[in-house]
Amino acid sequence: MTTRDRLLGLTVVVLWGLNFLAIRAGLDHFPPFFFAAVRFLLIAIPVVLFVPRPQVPTTWLLLYGTGFGVGQFTFLFWAMHVGMPTGLASLVLQSSAPFTVVLGAILLRERLRPVQVGGLLVAMSGMALIGWDRSQHAALLPVVLTLLAGLSWALGNLGNRKAASDQPMRLMLWMCVIPPLPMLALSFAVEGPSSGWDALTSSLHGNGPLALAGLAYIVILGTIAGSGLWTALLSRYPAGTVAPLSLLVPVVGIGAAWLVLHEEPSAVSLIGGAVVIAGAAATQMSGKARQGPSPHVRPPARVGV
Repeated sequence: MTTRDRLLGLTVVVLWGLNFLAIRAGLDHFPPFFFAAVRFLLIAIPVVLFVPRPQVPTTWLLLYGTGFGVGQFTFLFWAMHVGMPTGLASLVLQSSAPFTVVLGAILLRERLRPVQVGGLLVAMSGMALIGWDRSQHAALLPVVLTLLAGLSWALGNLGNRKAASDQPMRLMLWMCVIPPLPMLALSFAVEGPSSGWDALTSSLHGNGPLALAGLAYIVILGTIAGSGLWTALLSRYPAGTVAPLSLLVPVVGIGAAWLVLHEEPSAVSLIGGAVVIAGAAATQMSGKARQGPSPHVRPPARVGV
């Protein structure tokens, strides 16, 4: 990887790490499910109007959009709404990497290498340590919801992988078309028919402008710019070269939450997080498996939050 592309990769890491601050700003004003719906709706409208649909089976596009879009952000925003610390959320969400490996082995019959099995066990021990620590200091529910977000992201990765599109950026953009209607329906049923719209109409007052700035950041910098740069890097380098950079996202997320929100994660949670990242990195180590996906199947691109 050239120095220029390495700097582009680190730029994406910073954009995605700061994305969690933007999410927190939005959730301080908007109901979580409505906020998730609007986040995708702002992308979906121009995509439907101006971006040609990728030539992939609808089944896999729906799985990608339901897992990555609906499932991940339902659980992540819910978790942060009920008390998941911003920095810790960026860390626990990395569970998507080992979850992807497990689901690939179970559902796609991909053979696991010994180093991947070891990485899974390490990552699981780190997640267990974080869960134990949070249960001693606060409710365990936010951690469980964030793990479910990671599991949903992994299901979306399988949809991405099975779609095997040679136009990954177009696929990512069309994935954003799937979540708005289910998320708006969920918001209507759970948060009430008017709560989201009331928050939107009052967004010029109080903490509303900061929430709108957070929404703009998520859409423009976190999703379009960050995912665009990431997709460009994946088109030029092997996934095993690019993907490990995403493991730096929690470093930025935790550091930003500490500096801006004054969150101070416990030493046990930080140790557990380091263990999760080490295990996730091991599951992504390159190497030839005796049996795996066909050579023409492109590995799933991580497209951030």
